[in-house]
Amino acid sequence: MPKPSKGPRLGAGPAHERKILANLAKSLIEHRSIRTTEAKARRLQPYIEKLITKAKKGDIHNRRMVARKLSTQVDKYTRGFDAVYTLFDEVVPDLDPNRQGGYTRIVKLPARRGDNAPMAEISLVTEKVESKAKVQPTKEEAAKPASDEEVKEADKAEETAEEAVETSDSGEETSEAEKAEDADEAADSKE
Repeated sequence: MPKPSKGPRLGAGPAHERKILANLAKSLIEHRSIRTTEAKARRLQPYIEKLITKAKKGDIHNRRMVARKLSTQVDKYTRGFDAVYTLFDEVVPDLDPNRQGGYTRIVKLPARRGDNAPMAEISLVTEKVESKAKVQPTKEEAAKPASDEEVKEADKAEETAEEAVETSDSGEETSEAEKAEDADEAADSKE
């Protein structure tokens, strides 16, 4: 017997949650930024990002899929086509084509006065993506192998460091052993 997924839901049940998310998504598409509770913003973020990813493809099949996700019983006849048009023809062209995700941003706001609910603002990110510049060594540095002298110096430095560690370890062990023997002799002399 199939059972619903566990976990918290927005509203009373799964159908109510779908309607809440559809209405929040339509508001976000229309206004580009909305204030809502932090829980609703967190649930809305992956929902709207999937819709935007489908909208970036731009074909008729994805347009229908987005329309189906955004339709609710209230707007059964318009089926959210205004929001679909806005998403496909106004929002997606404003987005950076190099952006592969992260189309929305959630910013925490002070708690609501009436019930102290944690609030957040979710907005669409339209800034361009700045790719990180990769630092590449010059051709001379990359082609130049390490010289034999540098390798020998590194080996010598490593050997001297190992010898210093070994001598310091053995010195500590002998001094501890001598202290133990002295303590035993002192205990024997007292008896």
